[in-house]
Amino acid sequence: MDIGAQEHVATRGTIGILGAGRVGTAIARLAVAAGYRVKIATSKPAADNALIIEIVTPGAEAVDAAEATDSDLVVVAVPLHKYKGIGAEMLAGKVVIDAMNYWSVTDGDIADFEADERTSSEVVAAHLSASRVVKSFNHIGYHEMEPDSAPAGTADRRALVIASDDAAAKERVAEFIDALGFDAVDAGELAAGARFEPGTEIFNGRFNAAELAGLLQRSLAAL
Repeated sequence: MDIGAQEHVATRGTIGILGAGRVGTAIARLAVAAGYRVKIATSKPAADNALIIEIVTPGAEAVDAAEATDSDLVVVAVPLHKYKGIGAEMLAGKVVIDAMNYWSVTDGDIADFEADERTSSEVVAAHLSASRVVKSFNHIGYHEMEPDSAPAGTADRRALVIASDDAAAKERVAEFIDALGFDAVDAGELAAGARFEPGTEIFNGRFNAAELAGLLQRSLAAL
């Protein structure tokens, strides 16, 4: 890496990603391309992930979970049934992007979510009680992220929804989303994640910012 690239990375900051599945690695590739330093961790030791990370996400680093969580933003993209395995203490005070979904059709029934009226992100946030949780990236397919990424100002640029109880955290995530090639649309508090979870019109489609804002407004009016 040349000196200019190092300066660019330092300017952008560091992104930690928990989970090396298709969603996590797609976000990682976009983040590397945008100039972030990207650190990826799984439940395995970093050495066990090094080769596959090098192949699948060139430019990203395979690290242990503690190092991944020591980042400016942390993306959680593990299988949802493993959420309790995330060390909440490591993420205390961190802005955490919850990119996961509860989708019983594909994942089967998970008691924690079947028996709770809260959204999946609210349940996750209760586990990560000292973190600043923002829900996003859950309503775009991993295979759509790189093809749909576009520079700011592009006509009909695809948009992603953000929801959180922390306004400052949402601002930081919106900046990250913009850097990765999407507009960000604020849905409100974390509970608003119900409006773009599996089964909703937003989850099932591709929309620009104006279209997303309209859909969110209509879904709110229907409550």
